[in-house]
Amino acid sequence: MKIAVAGTGYVGLSVALLLSQHNEVHALDIVPEKVELLNNAKSPIVDAEITDFLQENASGERPLDFHATLDPEQAYTGAEYAVIATPTNYDPKKNYFDTSSVEAAIKAVRTYAPDAWIVIKSTIPVGYTQQLHERLHDDRILFSPEFLREGHALYDNLHPSRIVAGAPQDDPQAVEAARTFVGLLAHGAAPEETDRTNPDGTKGIPQLVVGLTEAEAIKLFANTYLALRVAYFNELDTYAESRGLDTKSIISGVCLDPRIRNDYNNPSFGYGGYCLPKDTKQLLANYDKVPQNLIEAIVAANRTRKDFIADEIMERVEGVENPVIGIYRLTMKSGSDNFRQSAIQGVMKRLKAKGLTVVVYEPTLDAPDFFGSKVTHDLAAFKAESSVIVANRWNADLADAGEKVFTRDLFRRD
Repeated sequence: MKIAVAGTGYVGLSVALLLSQHNEVHALDIVPEKVELLNNAKSPIVDAEITDFLQENASGERPLDFHATLDPEQAYTGAEYAVIATPTNYDPKKNYFDTSSVEAAIKAVRTYAPDAWIVIKSTIPVGYTQQLHERLHDDRILFSPEFLREGHALYDNLHPSRIVAGAPQDDPQAVEAARTFVGLLAHGAAPEETDRTNPDGTKGIPQLVVGLTEAEAIKLFANTYLALRVAYFNELDTYAESRGLDTKSIISGVCLDPRIRNDYNNPSFGYGGYCLPKDTKQLLANYDKVPQNLIEAIVAANRTRKDFIADEIMERVEGVENPVIGIYRLTMKSGSDNFRQSAIQGVMKRLKAKGLTVVVYEPTLDAPDFFGSKVTHDLAAFKAESSVIVANRWNADLADAGEKVFTRDLFRRD
C-alpha cells in the first residue's frame, strides 16, 4: 500500500518509518535540508530509534520502503492514505490552534489524490475535523491522535499504550477505513506487543475506533491530565520548599498508593515542550460556555510555578555583585534537541525582566545569542562565569559545579 506522510517532525517521521516496514511510504517536507538528511540516512531530530531505523535501512539490515521528498505530486499520487502531521502552534490572539498548515496539506492531497483517506495526526481543536467535513464537503478525512514523547517518538509507536482513530460512526466506509489505519499502525509495532498483557487483563495493543470529535477530545484531555500531574507535584514541591520540608520523601510516600503510582511525579520548572502548553490552552478555549474550574487552574498553576522558581533563583544571588545566571540547556527533556516552549525559557524571561544577566549553555544552538542572552558551547567557561547554574534536568556534566547548581530534578529522571 502506498502511504504519504506530510511533515517529518517527531510525529510524522516516526509514523512514516513505522509504516514503511510493510508499506511504500513517501514522507513530504518543505525544508530541503531535512529531506536531504533523510535521504542520506540521517535523522533531522534527536531520537535514538529513528536514527537506528535510518542507519539499518541504509545498511540493508532493516529494509524500509521509505522515501523523503519535497515534491507533493510524487508523495500523494496513488496514495491510499495520506497522513498529515504538520505543526499546529497555539495562537494566543485567536485563542485557537493555527491549523493553516493542515488545511494547506489537505488541499495538496486532494490535488493529486482525490480519493485518498486523509488521516490528521496534528493536534487540533475539539470538533475541528467535523467542521472540515462540512466546510470542504469531504467525508474522507479521519483523525488519529498521537501519544508520543519527544526523543522517544518511534519507540512509543513501536510500543504504543493504545492506538486510537476517529471516524463518523454513521459512515460504515469511514469506520472501516479507520480500522484499517489502526491495523496498519499495529502491524508496524514491535512483534512482542501482540502478546503483551494489559493492566485490565486484555492481550495485545488496545485499539479504539471512536467518533471524530471523541478522538480529538481523547488527545487534549490525555495531555491535560499529564499537565495536571506535573502541576500537582510541582505545587507539592513549592509547598515543601516554602516550609523547609523534604519534597522527595513526601512524593515517595504519596506515590506508594497504587491509585497514584510512581509515574510523572518528578518536580520541574513547569510543564513545557511542544504539546502540553498548547494543548491545555486549546482545551481551556474549547470550554467556552461550559462550566469548569480545574482546566483553568492547570494553566494558571504553570505560570505560578515559573514565578516561584524565578524567585528562588533570585534569592540564591541576593547580595552577589553583578550576578550571572547560567542556563544549562534550553531543551525540555534529556535526550531531546527540541526546546520549543521549554519551561526554562519562561524562567529566563522572568529573570531578565528583573535586570539579571543571563548566559546560556546550549550545544545544539548554532547562534551567538538567544533572545539577547549570550550562547556558549564552552561548558568549563560557562560554569566559571555563572554565579548560579539553572538546570531543569540534571546531567552528570554538572557534578563538579557543586553548590552553584539549582535544579528541582529530585529523582534525576524525566
